[in-house]
Amino acid sequence: MFVSYKWLQEYVDLTGISASELADKITKSGIEVEGVEVLNEGMKGIVVGHVVEREQHPNADKLSKCQVDLGGEAPVQIICGAPNVAAGQKVAVATVGAVLPGNFKIKKAKLRGEESNGMICSLQELGIESKLVAKEYSEGIFVFPNDTEVGQDALAMLNRDDQILELSLTPNRADALSMLGVAYEVAAILGKEVTLPQAQIEASAEKAADYVKVTVEAEADNPIYTAKIIKNVKIGPSPLWMQTRLMAAGIRPHNNVVDITNYILLEYGQPLHAFDYDRFGSKEVLVRRAQAGEDIITLDDVKRTLAADHLVITNGSVPVALAGVMGGANSEVQADTTTVLLESAYFTGGVIRKASKDHGLRSEASTRYEKGVDPSRVRAAAERAAALIAEYAGGEVLEGTVEVDTYKEGPAVVAITLDKINSVIGTQLTMDEVQDIFKRLQFGVVVDNDLLTVTVPTRRGDITIEEDLIEEVARLYGYDYLPMTLPIGSSNPGYLTDVQQKRRVVRRYLEGAGLYQAVTYSLTSAEKAAQFALEKREPIRLAMPMSEERSMLRLSLVPQLLEGLKYNTARQNDSISLYEVGAVFLANGADVLPDEQEHVAGAITGLWHSHLWQGEKKPVDFFVLKGIVEGMFAKLGLTQQVEYRQAVLDNMHPGRTAAVLLNGVEIGFIGQIHPSLQKELDLKDTYVFELSLSAILAATVEALAYEVIPRFPSITRDIALVVDTERTAGELEQIIIGAGGALLKDVHVFDLYEGDKMEQGKKSIAFSLKYFDPERTLTDEDVTKAHEKVLDAVKEQADAVLRG
Repeated sequence: MFVSYKWLQEYVDLTGISASELADKITKSGIEVEGVEVLNEGMKGIVVGHVVEREQHPNADKLSKCQVDLGGEAPVQIICGAPNVAAGQKVAVATVGAVLPGNFKIKKAKLRGEESNGMICSLQELGIESKLVAKEYSEGIFVFPNDTEVGQDALAMLNRDDQILELSLTPNRADALSMLGVAYEVAAILGKEVTLPQAQIEASAEKAADYVKVTVEAEADNPIYTAKIIKNVKIGPSPLWMQTRLMAAGIRPHNNVVDITNYILLEYGQPLHAFDYDRFGSKEVLVRRAQAGEDIITLDDVKRTLAADHLVITNGSVPVALAGVMGGANSEVQADTTTVLLESAYFTGGVIRKASKDHGLRSEASTRYEKGVDPSRVRAAAERAAALIAEYAGGEVLEGTVEVDTYKEGPAVVAITLDKINSVIGTQLTMDEVQDIFKRLQFGVVVDNDLLTVTVPTRRGDITIEEDLIEEVARLYGYDYLPMTLPIGSSNPGYLTDVQQKRRVVRRYLEGAGLYQAVTYSLTSAEKAAQFALEKREPIRLAMPMSEERSMLRLSLVPQLLEGLKYNTARQNDSISLYEVGAVFLANGADVLPDEQEHVAGAITGLWHSHLWQGEKKPVDFFVLKGIVEGMFAKLGLTQQVEYRQAVLDNMHPGRTAAVLLNGVEIGFIGQIHPSLQKELDLKDTYVFELSLSAILAATVEALAYEVIPRFPSITRDIALVVDTERTAGELEQIIIGAGGALLKDVHVFDLYEGDKMEQGKKSIAFSLKYFDPERTLTDEDVTKAHEKVLDAVKEQADAVLRG
């Protein structure tokens, strides 16, 4: 809701309170003010000018040379490119030295050889959005009424010297969707009175009842319907002050009658609709549910097919409006309209919401009906609108109002004790203080000992129970003044579970290792759902997917991470590392909820290190990513329980992929994606891993044990083993560790040879073995004895021989 500070002053005395101070008070009372917009911020030097003469520019077909009176001694020459500029007009002129929005400064200039001393402005150039400018001025300059005084501030005439408060309203505060509703709120905050607008009508001798009859069949949907008749209307522009208020509130001006209905909607929060009486088609207004398949062409010239749960206004036979949403084109007020049928009604929110949603029509009127309008303002709004039409469109208001009223509900009455109010908000308020708050809100209140019986006005439909009254007392008393206390009672401090702690360790480690966290969709396409899945199950399809691209629950995190790499590399971020901790979904058959398992996955591509000044570049490879994964296991204390084995997987490189095993059970994979998939995604060499985080976090970790720093020297022996090419280094390493006994403390590969000096089908793998005993210095005999056991084991179990 956009609230004009100047307009608000007509209802509440705001003397001494600036717009920003008022915004702060409103926010503290419970309605958030998102911002205060100063409409003329940064602008100056813009006045009303009178175009005395206009002639064609001698050197340009689309320019005009104008002599403009700015209220000075003599007119000034201004070159103007607007197609609608003409002699006799009163226009907005940015004088030399003026500043327009965007800090655009006006200087003397020569345009095609002719001097120009200023600029004749359109509304768009004064900071008004194009969509809010009336159609007649949408492609040219704005023209003021003829009686506008030359030389005065044009921004003030256009109400651009105003400030707009943008209220962010919660759904329950529908009362603040009107200027009067905001006025009641502000008056309660400031302890001021509200000045309501007065409607003075001199009714004609003719009666409205002679011109129209109202029948309501759908009484539950439309308990109140009123109709007024205004004759001899002259359609034209609305007064400038009204147009500028509508534009400040985000509504485009049309003509005097339509603008008045929109003005009343903003002022009272009561939607109105004006029908052309002569185009209406009958003397009867019949409100009913639509017939299934019935058609109506609405004001936006769209043919809409209605359903049986839509409410329509008809002329007794055909629909002329979709009730509370939009009028019909067949009864639209046009330039030749002379008699207006003015509708003001109370429609229930549900039926309006249904029609608005079904037809995709979200209007200012439907928004207010959906949230609830004040039934007590239906007639007052109609009277005020009729008075304005009489004043600004020359209308003659016929006597009386034709109406149907079956509304039975009255104001809500809620009783509460003073003790309950104080006990809930923790205060020591007196009865007089609470009464004063309710009186400031203009709620009726009766006190009987400690009991307050509060009668809530119908404009505040959000207040129905005791807790609502307590909230009103708390916010008007001031949340800042409520006492602060610590909770009383025994409680245990919160803590992270073992799984939560480990999950945080994983995230922090991966981020520390240089990977960025990604959060991707759990939904994917049928094509990608089963890619890279650790466990093959039938993908689960959504019953009502948003699109085919988001129709299946994922079985793997990797496809979305690859999409993230693709997106970034397409934008010149060619070295990128991502990880994600998220859930995958495993089907358990029809009508059974899926298993939800937590995985961790990563994807890296490009350069891992790049120090161009030192001439260093290290592209990502298998061992970079393996090092990251090994570091994660080390951080969790699982290094000794993890094993890597060569694997062949779909969509993965056949020679650069390994399965990851935890305590002998496969929990995931690591490796390079297949070159064909890399090409399809337009990626360089890309390496990924995906592991079952659920299995990792559930793994038992041995208690941390410290060892004394060795005081005795170690002995290192290197061996080069010739084995079949199918043998893996990991396999040999496990054999060596198993045979080395207690003295063998470290084993690692340091060389691989498969050159032409090696016989066909063979390769040489060299290992470095470190032996030591923390209690004594080892002798050659001790090491030789242990080392020979290793050599015997690799020979027996792997058919390995020492390389000569």
